[in-house]
Amino acid sequence: MELRNAAEAPLDGRHMAMVSFSPYPADPRPRRAAETLRGQGMTIDAICLQDGTGPARQNLDGLDIVRVPIRQRRGGKFAYAYQYSAFILIATWILALRVLRRRYDLVYVNNMPDVLVVCALVPKWLGAKVILDLHDPMPELMRTIFGFSEESWAVRIIRYFEKWSMARADLVLTVNEACKRIFGNRSCDPGKIGVVMNSPDELIFPFREARSYARRSPGRPFVMMYHGLLAQRNGLDLAIEALGIVRAAVPHIEFRIYGKKNDYLDQVMEQVRSHGLDGCVRYMGFRRLEDLARDIEACDVGIIPNHRNAFTEINTPTRIFEYLALGKAVIAPRTPGIEDYFGSEGLFFFEPGNAAELARTMEHVAANEDEATATAEDGQRIYRDHSWSQERLELIGLVRDLLRPART
Repeated sequence: MELRNAAEAPLDGRHMAMVSFSPYPADPRPRRAAETLRGQGMTIDAICLQDGTGPARQNLDGLDIVRVPIRQRRGGKFAYAYQYSAFILIATWILALRVLRRRYDLVYVNNMPDVLVVCALVPKWLGAKVILDLHDPMPELMRTIFGFSEESWAVRIIRYFEKWSMARADLVLTVNEACKRIFGNRSCDPGKIGVVMNSPDELIFPFREARSYARRSPGRPFVMMYHGLLAQRNGLDLAIEALGIVRAAVPHIEFRIYGKKNDYLDQVMEQVRSHGLDGCVRYMGFRRLEDLARDIEACDVGIIPNHRNAFTEINTPTRIFEYLALGKAVIAPRTPGIEDYFGSEGLFFFEPGNAAELARTMEHVAANEDEATATAEDGQRIYRDHSWSQERLELIGLVRDLLRPART
């Protein structure tokens, strides 16, 4: 990656508002962007969701945080529409009032939803630049969550608002090259789009040397691990199906699951019982990132067992980098969003949605520890090119370019 010069055009003294339909500081991407730009001397107001614990107003590490009294709840289409609409109205009002006291140089809007960029219109009319950070492509995600067809009226409306929202931004950021290609083909000039990847926080996920399983204590189980959102699209059920196939060949295997308990997990654990896998599958609960890093260090292999769908085809899971940072081999689906970065190196691939191939890959990795270590080392070389210490420089450079005064 060609890095921008982060020493040019200082940002010290510039004023920024950040808007996100998520809690701050719990959501890592907005938090790291804010911390990075605050470290360059910017004064930042953050408008976000209430998380149930933080006060309505708070000054945290130099950021002035306003928490809108709306809780993010997963639900149906109308629940999403209500929450989005209410938050947009309140956040727009807050920014319109604040801009009378503080002229913003930049408004940094995080999707979802894309139309959250509406909040930035008043500051934009008064001269502020606008960044729209597209964490997820909404048409693909909504197709995956709700089963919409690509040409359904709902997806056509979402695509329209995607294009409309990107037109209101001066700079569009997204998370990988696959998303940049999609946005550039259907909604925006590719030259207006920058990529800042979701790389792990290196203070929480420090670089560790890859090591073979043989250095571990005798009699210890061979531990495979899944962590993250427990949703059908992420394929936890596929991993259980593969585990049922491979258990006879790898009798000492143990599969650990980390994430917030929900209805989908209940279905998966029923699948575990019906396959007679109670003795080798453990649900470990939800962990803070700091604790999760220790759990990753205690496993042997990380698994990304995705099904094939519109969203997972273009996604580059941050979990891959989290495992690699801590020296773990990773089993991952062969999709464009992943192969853009890894090609055929650095990971153990399987065809997404194929339980039999996933099982064969699990068995191969368990039986070939030296190859697993070497593959993890290859993956770590790729990860280092996209570590947060590198990605943050790209973010700083993009923001400085955006705010640099026009030459006369």
